[in-house]
Amino acid sequence: MGASLEVADIFRVAGPAYRASHAGQLSLHQLKVMSAIENCRTVALGGHVEACEDCGHRRIAYNSCRNRHCPKCQGAAARTWLAAREADLLPVGYFHVVFTVPAAIADIAFHNKAAVYDLLFHAAAKTMLTIAADPRHLGARIGITAVLHTWGSALTHHPHVHMIVPGGGISLDGERWISSRPAFLVPVRVLGKLFRRLFITGLIALHDQGRLAFFGGLAPLADRRTFLRHLSPVRSKRWVVYAKPPFSGPAAVLAYLSRYTHRIAISNRRLLAFDEASVIFRYKDYRRDGADRHQAMTLAADEFIRRFLIHVLPRGFHRIRHYGLLSATARKPNLARTRELLAAAPPSNNDEPDKPRDVRPPCPCCGGHMVIVETFARWCQPRAPPCPTTSTGRNSS
Repeated sequence: MGASLEVADIFRVAGPAYRASHAGQLSLHQLKVMSAIENCRTVALGGHVEACEDCGHRRIAYNSCRNRHCPKCQGAAARTWLAAREADLLPVGYFHVVFTVPAAIADIAFHNKAAVYDLLFHAAAKTMLTIAADPRHLGARIGITAVLHTWGSALTHHPHVHMIVPGGGISLDGERWISSRPAFLVPVRVLGKLFRRLFITGLIALHDQGRLAFFGGLAPLADRRTFLRHLSPVRSKRWVVYAKPPFSGPAAVLAYLSRYTHRIAISNRRLLAFDEASVIFRYKDYRRDGADRHQAMTLAADEFIRRFLIHVLPRGFHRIRHYGLLSATARKPNLARTRELLAAAPPSNNDEPDKPRDVRPPCPCCGGHMVIVETFARWCQPRAPPCPTTSTGRNSS
């Protein structure tokens, strides 16, 4: 069953009971995410019928929900995003840097996602930009693409930010490109100390502004003195900032981004089995090495749904952000100046119209071209076809 099992199957079977038992506890946004995943590429969203121009073979293509938390809709979104980012790549090495907060902070973030996740982004970005600009380190203005992930492999709450950073930057006077060392960008211990200070300062400011809410066992933290005592242990604890070796080239950067930018808490391919009461899925135990790292976990269906829903981002929250040289307001001139300093060729000019590309999908029977012969609305079925018809979950506009 694992090959065809989907998160949508679990939601359709166990979702109604979960909604009933947690009535009043789920946000409207979480309920909408569940509904979107359940209805994705089904008759509930309508679709169209395609027919082969040569052999007449027909198939139904149902519309997709396009929700950013849907496991089936992220492939197309990632490809579109990557195509737009490909022109931004520079002929330099790229580093992968990860900023993680301690468990005590993650507990606070659990009930304050928008405010604390936003702080995580800003503190991590300011840390990187500040240390990179320091003449004692790189002494340059750098660019950052940052992606928020909120999960561990077992669907636990583990907020952290992944960054892709070019190996160098523009000098502070704007006159030259300063390259980092081949396998070293900036010292991670220095990053960790500044990140800790910036984050804790920002978190206290959020508390003083009344922008944090506390529930259950954390309710006493509403008192400022209790809140400060709660933060005391993490002030002296080392905060983990991890820098991986640089990528082997622009193609590797794109391959990495394709895996991380539009990833969700769990993909359908990690699901192994579902018997209406429990779910079995693959996960990585990072405390182990080798083959033992890959394990299977069994969760009750309700617990699986609960863990999935805690990673639903606040409505309108941007999980991919750009900073420094890559910030939206100045990306084009900064990239142009960088290529000038690197004596690198500009990206190809796509302003000239290309020869129209044939986007008609191939027929699975004869290889001919499939064309749309009928569309149908939500909750409607297509007219009965005159020949055998297959259905497909392929994305449909």
